[in-house]
Amino acid sequence: MNLLFANDRQGQYPDSWYTATARPLDAFAPLRGQARADVCIIGAGYTGLSAALHLAEAGLDVVLLEAHRVGFGASGRNGGQLGSGQRMEQDALEELVGPDDAAKLWDLAEDAKALVKSLIARHRIDCDLKPGIAHMCFSEAETAAEHAYADHLATRYGYGELQKLDRDAAQAICPSPRYVGGSLDMSAAHLHPLNYALGLARAARDAGVRIHENTLVSQVHKGSPARVQAGHGAVSADHVIFACNGYLGGLEPKVAARVMPINNFIAATEPLGDEAARVLTRDIAVADSKFVVNYFRLSSDKRLLFGGGESYGYRFPRDIGATVRKPMAQIFPHLADVRFDYTWGGTLGITMKRMPYLTRPAPNMLSASGYSGHGVGSATHAGKLMADAIRGQADGFDTMARVPAPGFPGGSALRSPLLVLAMTWFAMRDRLGV
Repeated sequence: MNLLFANDRQGQYPDSWYTATARPLDAFAPLRGQARADVCIIGAGYTGLSAALHLAEAGLDVVLLEAHRVGFGASGRNGGQLGSGQRMEQDALEELVGPDDAAKLWDLAEDAKALVKSLIARHRIDCDLKPGIAHMCFSEAETAAEHAYADHLATRYGYGELQKLDRDAAQAICPSPRYVGGSLDMSAAHLHPLNYALGLARAARDAGVRIHENTLVSQVHKGSPARVQAGHGAVSADHVIFACNGYLGGLEPKVAARVMPINNFIAATEPLGDEAARVLTRDIAVADSKFVVNYFRLSSDKRLLFGGGESYGYRFPRDIGATVRKPMAQIFPHLADVRFDYTWGGTLGITMKRMPYLTRPAPNMLSASGYSGHGVGSATHAGKLMADAIRGQADGFDTMARVPAPGFPGGSALRSPLLVLAMTWFAMRDRLGV
């Protein structure tokens, strides 16, 4: 079964609040016949769109292939949070890669955040970019660790943007009975993810990128030039970029062994009106300290957009609403029976270390994926890093590629059962407050 088609209809965006409020972009024609390009990119999410835009602006001829529609996958379905730093915290990165590369990774992550903001400003992308993400904790011990991490970032990296929240300050922002403290980062941000993707696509199109939607890549032949077989045609290219994340399938086995697709789910409530103040008193986003993280924010029309729950197979659950309602009701008991107007799922890619996996499957091929829920900034930046590497400026790409990326035990046959087992353990720890 192909994840590209397991839960979705060909060429159609999911029935999400994002789709309902998107700024539509005319469809791009499928690939037909033979094409030649400097670079062929597979996948038109943030990674592929960013790579295509940066390459085209540098004067290269780019063909971008997408099996469905631009922004169809995780890029158009996620929680819309543009966080600071890498997905793995800096103290853990210092142990993993050493202090020098950890410092480089911090700088790259801050570059990623700045890149998203600059692309939105430069291309006038209307995607409701707003400042502020709070990280909320469930215990005094977690809060103390969060505050210590804020001190670490300030001391080691000169990052003083994390505002410590005690119980009263956390409750003043998010009056959930479950949260006892946390931090607030006003340098982080949140946005409408699908409109951001569509804005990148407009910019790439205007820069000269040849975009083909409803074009499923079936095979990639290595060589110089490489040949990408897709739909009713093929592309010969000097360079190929894999930008498929959780939807890679079997196109590149080396990457597939290290990046696993998982499913995550979001619900949009009915408009809450004045009740919205019992969820958030400020227009910020929230992510909490659960291992299977809860993340949420209010929409422009005062709906709660709440993400929670994961699954580890091809199929989404029959009742996505029930999957999301359970963690949402734990955070906001007064909304246990609220109506959901939209529910949707999406597939993302995770790695063992929860760090992006950047690699060169062949001398003229590059791949970036495995953003592990941190993709708004990381994926956009990875696209630029690959564009830079093709142009001979590979320092940033190589720094990311040095991060250890072990394969999942047992390969593709066992990685899902093992992850389910691990997640069950962490879910138990979450419930017990260990």
